[in-house]
Amino acid sequence: MKILVLRFSSIGDIVLTTPVVRALKQQVPGAVVHYCTKPGYRGLLEANPYVDRVHTLSGTLSELVKELRAERFDFIVDLHHNLRTLLIKLRLGVPGASFDKLNWRKWLMVNWKWDVLPRVHIVQRYLQAAAPLGVRDDGRGLDYFIPPGQEVDVAAGLPPAFQRGYVAFAIGAQHATKRLPVERIIELCAQLRRPVVLLGGPEDESTGHVVELHFEHAPATTEPAGITPEGLSPRAHYFDKNALPATQTQIYNACGRFSLHQSASLVRQAQLVISHDTGLMHIAAAFRKEIFSVWGNTIPEFGMYPYRTEFRVLEVPGLDCRPCSKIGYDKCPQGHFRCMRDIRFDLDLPPWRDAR
Repeated sequence: MKILVLRFSSIGDIVLTTPVVRALKQQVPGAVVHYCTKPGYRGLLEANPYVDRVHTLSGTLSELVKELRAERFDFIVDLHHNLRTLLIKLRLGVPGASFDKLNWRKWLMVNWKWDVLPRVHIVQRYLQAAAPLGVRDDGRGLDYFIPPGQEVDVAAGLPPAFQRGYVAFAIGAQHATKRLPVERIIELCAQLRRPVVLLGGPEDESTGHVVELHFEHAPATTEPAGITPEGLSPRAHYFDKNALPATQTQIYNACGRFSLHQSASLVRQAQLVISHDTGLMHIAAAFRKEIFSVWGNTIPEFGMYPYRTEFRVLEVPGLDCRPCSKIGYDKCPQGHFRCMRDIRFDLDLPPWRDAR
């Protein structure tokens, strides 16, 4: 059976579809699985052994439909469920199924704060779209495959102090209301008192630079008032990231320095992960990392929290303006941004393990 999976974006959403792709390939007799997405996300799928071929929307929709029609698919699993995928299905005339986006339930939650959301992860809703083919949840969680040559050698790629182990902190997100302000990122990093690798794209490099400079050049006053970091003098102390005791925060700004696959490799090798509601959070879940997930204007109840891994949520519960969107904004619509500014960083960190 020849099966087409449709999901055009984005990083996290595509990672969340991987249990469906794996189940189709392994549970449907003779399955040949093709995946259709945007060109920018092809690299997420090319190393996946459960995907036989990747198609991309590189030109017009008509050109894509012509390419797909030539494949003579037997079934379409629509994991995007928008106007574009509806047109593709209509023009191909192939049997298929779509996942439930819960749009009206999300609308009620965003606009009226009426919570009629099912407590079901989006992966389970994705799997329902493949259920007509007899596919079931195999219980194995998410997949992420790093291509050969994209693994990061920590011994060669990171400063010596980070080679004993580090926290990966994904500081980026597509929308500003899903990202902590830089001063709160600094506050959270200060509480970690461990080496921290900041991860993000080129657009996050300047934020990462501010955080890195704070810990390199500012006096060691990031601890709560009246507390002296263990092993340091009470007077001002300027940081040397390779000489500090292990109980003090050290920052390496990796934003924009590594590809997505290389960033995934750094996540895989981290001792724990902190992330906003973004793609690297789901990549961390694919590697079964312990995650501290930070939520601003969106909420875990939308069903996109870390899947089948240990995680803890950092959020402001009971805030009457939250969620203000199912996606995000460039700035807080209310102007106060309390959903991020008021989060309590009550961290119960696991024991630190020297990775050497």
